[in-house]
Amino acid sequence: MRKILLIGSGKSTSYLLKYLLNKSTSENLFVTVADLNADAAKKSIGNHSNTEAIALDIFNEESRRNAIKNADIVISMLPASLHIEVAKDCILFGKNMVTASYISPEMQALNDAVKAKGLLFLNEIGVDPGLDHMSAMQVLDRIRDEGGHVILFESFTGGLIAPESDNNLWNYKFTWNPRNVVTAGQGGAAKFLQEGTYKYIPYNRLFRRTEFLDIDHFGRFEVYANRDSLKYQSVYGLNRVQTLYRGTIRRVGFCRAWHIFVTLGMTDDSYTIDDSENMSYRDFVNAFLPYSPSDSVELKLRHQLKIDQDDIVWDKLVELDIFNAKKPVGLKKATPAQILQKILMDSWTLDTTDKDMIVMYHKFGYEKNGKQYQIDANMVVLGDDQTYTAMAKTVGLPVAMAALAVLNGKITETGVKIPVFKEIYQPILNELITFGIEFKEKEVPYLGYNPLNS
Repeated sequence: MRKILLIGSGKSTSYLLKYLLNKSTSENLFVTVADLNADAAKKSIGNHSNTEAIALDIFNEESRRNAIKNADIVISMLPASLHIEVAKDCILFGKNMVTASYISPEMQALNDAVKAKGLLFLNEIGVDPGLDHMSAMQVLDRIRDEGGHVILFESFTGGLIAPESDNNLWNYKFTWNPRNVVTAGQGGAAKFLQEGTYKYIPYNRLFRRTEFLDIDHFGRFEVYANRDSLKYQSVYGLNRVQTLYRGTIRRVGFCRAWHIFVTLGMTDDSYTIDDSENMSYRDFVNAFLPYSPSDSVELKLRHQLKIDQDDIVWDKLVELDIFNAKKPVGLKKATPAQILQKILMDSWTLDTTDKDMIVMYHKFGYEKNGKQYQIDANMVVLGDDQTYTAMAKTVGLPVAMAALAVLNGKITETGVKIPVFKEIYQPILNELITFGIEFKEKEVPYLGYNPLNS
């Protein structure tokens, strides 16, 4: 049997494993799931005959190399920083590798060695990055093949709560890594192109410079800019594009309320707070406010940030229970971001009956025969339950499909790559339609760049 090694059995692997195991008989597959937590690995495969679960410490060189050596292809679903040792062993033993993570500088540095071995390390084949690349390139290539010249490209993605599970004022719950949500946008100004001009949004203004978009049957959303919208400009073949903007989707009103945390400094991850383990949630909030011998924490916060008592933003803060004097932070030497994350997880963790939702939206503006056109495309995927989530579906299925395509020799690219090639994205996007993952396109009058960001 052909052996697939899956390293990591986290939340995003439910659909990935289901797909591979459903194909295991027809495709002659044997899947080994390796995880530091052997019980988690065993639970993920159930009693399926064409699988095994093993305990694997990724820092144990001997066990890691034994597992990789015995595989025909390796899928790494580890945190991004841990892929590199797996990648080096894949080169050593001549194994192709697939990951959903962004290509790190360390991974990119392996490109020549991977090519020399005739191997493919396919990265960024999840949802974002992944589906965003493939769905965008499908339309961009079609426009160019038909003689069009792309002048505008905007792309937005969000992991959100499904409408039927949307039961808080923020219209949000954690569907992915909470830390990434809390620290989003830090590390430099957001950078994008607007009508041929470079634009920048500093972190302290990021959540107040938003753009609206509407999706049929799902209502209105807002987006804030990603840190570097120009990262894929040359990869997408958009070197002459006039407007290029990528962002993250939230429900309307989220960003204005989140701006409160940014303004106070609660999202800062660069220093630790003394005696944080003995703080209450209320103490944490008060630590960022001026001293007053008489005013309450609530009054100081409203005064400091000019929040009216009847403002919905105030209700959102109260809903998070951040003024509770009895709830302990309980984290030693914690950063403000770590404490805020703990507070938010009390309110924003998915319940067992909750369903999540992935929303992706693209805008394509192009010129053809002297006229300007625009195509809007969107995708909405709803999760089934807490295990088979929309996030797991849109991350795991592209990974599984790509791994099987590589194993079957249907992808001929070599080196460290992302899925912007037609031989990769076309069959995967076609197969994803059978799983209800499909973009709906419509032609609209060319509107240019949204004036809200001008």
